[in-house]
Amino acid sequence: MFSDRHKVLSDSIRRLIRRNAVSHLRKIVNKTHAADLSIVFPSLTMSSQLKIFGMIKDIEKKGTLFSELDQDTFAELIEGIDLDEVVEVLEEMATDDVADLIGRLPEEKANAILEKMKKEGSERIEGLLRYDDETAGGIMVPDFIALKEEMTAGDAITSIQQDFAEVEMPFYLYVVNEYGKLVGVISLRQLVVVSPETPLKEFMSTDVFSVTTDMDQEEVARIVARYDILAVPVVDNMNKLVGIVTVDDVIDILREEATEDILRMAGAGGEFVETKSVFKSTKIRLPWLFASCLGGIAAVFIVGHFEQSLKQYAYLAAFIPVIMGMGGNIGTQSSTIVVRGLATGVIHVREIWRVVYKELSVGLILGVFYGILIGAVAQLRYSMAAIAISVGLAVLCSMSVAALVGSLVPMLFARIRVDPAVATGPFVTTSIDIVSVFAYFEISTLLLAL
Repeated sequence: MFSDRHKVLSDSIRRLIRRNAVSHLRKIVNKTHAADLSIVFPSLTMSSQLKIFGMIKDIEKKGTLFSELDQDTFAELIEGIDLDEVVEVLEEMATDDVADLIGRLPEEKANAILEKMKKEGSERIEGLLRYDDETAGGIMVPDFIALKEEMTAGDAITSIQQDFAEVEMPFYLYVVNEYGKLVGVISLRQLVVVSPETPLKEFMSTDVFSVTTDMDQEEVARIVARYDILAVPVVDNMNKLVGIVTVDDVIDILREEATEDILRMAGAGGEFVETKSVFKSTKIRLPWLFASCLGGIAAVFIVGHFEQSLKQYAYLAAFIPVIMGMGGNIGTQSSTIVVRGLATGVIHVREIWRVVYKELSVGLILGVFYGILIGAVAQLRYSMAAIAISVGLAVLCSMSVAALVGSLVPMLFARIRVDPAVATGPFVTTSIDIVSVFAYFEISTLLLAL
């Protein structure tokens, strides 16, 4: 549904640009959400992008468009926009979003923008840029409601109205002590239903879920998702409240991490390449395919080692694709299940042997089933028991080893704190292909010789 909508929008905008129908184009641009415009932008020429950007009346909408654009499109777009206008838009945006955008730019451009921004805003952004991009500190919002624990409910309401009117997430009110350390949390509903004279420390919840500034953003997203909260407070190593991570940022994290894992599992790197140039896409994917290349070369030498068997029994070659394919498929299935389980917290590293045992058992059962099935096909085709048994045992061996490798390798990677997604794709499938070919020719050569 959304893809059709975006296609219609893209076609309409391009048609109006060609006709130079400025008034109609301006109406569409200002009625369309910035998130939808961001999907259309990469398909337009630079001059068309600048023309549409100039038609947007709402400065907040321009900021949303900046946030939604991919890194390359954003960097190219602001090159054609006056620096003062860029700064004007950024100053109306949330601090964490500005820090994210500036972090994508070349250092020279980023410094030029920071110098032009108001001192207070630039200092806060520079403070966020000190943290790693993929940590809680790098994605947190430094605007939050922090109330002293000695305050009453009535005082808190007055303070919110006077001092925190522009805060992005007003649903949670964080309570701090005299040193700024987090001691409790109150919901907005709790605040308005108690008596105005009630001190905050009497009804605040002291069981607060918080994260540290150096916590990985994936773990932050898991905490927010697990406890169904709209925001999670971020504290430094002294438990001082320094920011919050909101649910909208968590959604972006989950989307980015899922995309990254899927690309790595496919052996296409961890960076989204759809909107990149041919050269950049090739450069990103080239090293990931090197493992497949090495595996293929190894398979060539293995097949060459059994050249005499192939000359004598040429029909052995007919079953190589199905044996390698069955192993590769179950290996990918096992690794995908394990990587997904590790990413969502359903599977823990300490359960390594339970997980491996389960996947190996599944591989053995499936190997027996498909070994008998494909072995029966071999018997019907060639009427040779040795060929049928060789093929059946090779399928069993291939699928069992594939399930073992596909589950064990990601778990081992996770244990040594390496992203388990890199264990899938070329690494797993290539190793399985080598094992499958070797096992098949060893078994068939031995049985046919007997």
